[in-house]
Amino acid sequence: MSLTPDLLNRITQNPGQCGGRPCIRGMRIRVTDILEMLAENVSISEILEDFPDLELADIQACLVFAARRTDFPRLTA
Repeated sequence: MSLTPDLLNRITQNPGQCGGRPCIRGMRIRVTDILEMLAENVSISEILEDFPDLELADIQACLVFAARRTDFPRLTA
């Protein structure tokens, strides 16, 4: 059983919030903010400390969301 659909339900997009950018559970914490912190080698535990409203599943949801957005079909000639 895959948890992916449940994780992706944590990502919300509302036109009036954060310029329509993907956020976590309707909060003003953008997916890109979390991904950039991870890319800068901020640990998951540090992120969770800095954002007490976040849960581990929210960070996992950001990663799944990003993976899905970068999964482009490859065209071959």
